[in-house]
Amino acid sequence: MNGLNTSVHERLRDTRECVRGWLLPSYVDRHGLAYGRAMDGWALARRRWWLVPLFFVVVAGSLAVNVNRSDHSHPWNVIHPWAVVLAVAAALALFAVDRWPAAVAVNAVLVGGYFAVGGHSGPVLLTVAAGAFLVASTRPLAGWLPAVLASAVVVWAGILVRGARHGDVVVAWWESLGVGALMAAAAALGMALRSASQARSDRRQRTASEERLRMVQELHDGVGHGLAVIAMQSGVALHVLERDPAAVREALEAIRSTSREALESLRDELSRFTGDPAPRTPLAGLADLDKLVERVRAAGVDVRVDRRLSRPLNDEVEAAVFAIVQESLTNVLRHAAARSATVSLDANQTRLVVAVTDDGRGAAEPEQGFGISGMRARAEALGGQLTAGAGPGGGFRVLGSIPLEEQA
Repeated sequence: MNGLNTSVHERLRDTRECVRGWLLPSYVDRHGLAYGRAMDGWALARRRWWLVPLFFVVVAGSLAVNVNRSDHSHPWNVIHPWAVVLAVAAALALFAVDRWPAAVAVNAVLVGGYFAVGGHSGPVLLTVAAGAFLVASTRPLAGWLPAVLASAVVVWAGILVRGARHGDVVVAWWESLGVGALMAAAAALGMALRSASQARSDRRQRTASEERLRMVQELHDGVGHGLAVIAMQSGVALHVLERDPAAVREALEAIRSTSREALESLRDELSRFTGDPAPRTPLAGLADLDKLVERVRAAGVDVRVDRRLSRPLNDEVEAAVFAIVQESLTNVLRHAAARSATVSLDANQTRLVVAVTDDGRGAAEPEQGFGISGMRARAEALGGQLTAGAGPGGGFRVLGSIPLEEQA
């Protein structure tokens, strides 16, 4: 019994979330097509709520112009009950346009019939404009233009038939032009709304993609570097396990420190996914470079740093430089089998050049994974560029160039 109550509770909760977030496809997959269609209809009614007052306006207006007339001296003042029926049906057809675009043609046939049987001009014309708006706001131009043009022709034909029957063809022509202009304006408005909605969706997707890429880069730079150092330190500890207990202890302490930093970086990034509040880790900069170098030295690579900075750097540039150096040294640990590496920072008033070289085995065509592509993306985000390949004297070299803003 408890299992049944739990199941019902979960379904009610899913229904609520489904309606709130329009997540109907997932609900259909989990709880059945029939109920999903019912929920889809409810969601559609919420989106197109304005069709309901439009329906009542069309019904009331059609009754007013076709039934509530007392002067029968003019032939157009004859009561037309079938015209009212066709107007009601035309308004109802709009509710099906979102699911079945062909309903816009059905609407046009009904409106054309409305005029052909002698119905007076009135709110029924709003239904053809609404139909053009609905299809233009949800579909690309090629998907709705033929149907709207055909609908306009059918409505025009009905108006002209009515005009021919009552000898007012000129008026009918002008009215047809007005209907065409009304449909064109409604379609243009629908296109504009669709374009704006598509632009917003593209911006959201682009922002989400950029954020995912940024997170991947941050995880790769922080956690990847930590794991590389841990792997090297573990190898050192195993190598000297029996001969040098002090070195083993030093390696284990380095592993503990590095793993703690990697976990903090991982927790910081994961908090962005979960939405849980977490203290933001400040951007790493040149002040953290010595600590990074010492960690790599402890893993067995002799690193020399050459700084020639003639001006201070802003936080974004420092963060990019640190990330490039960190990833480059991580690659030295993982792939180069190098004994030494050199980090060079050279900045004048207009440009910063960062270079990391090693004496390892090198690579003529380095693998373009997250590491190199991430470093290049960081440099290009600041208007710079980055290359990676075989060094001029052997080994491997990463060379980045970043423009600097002129100081006041």
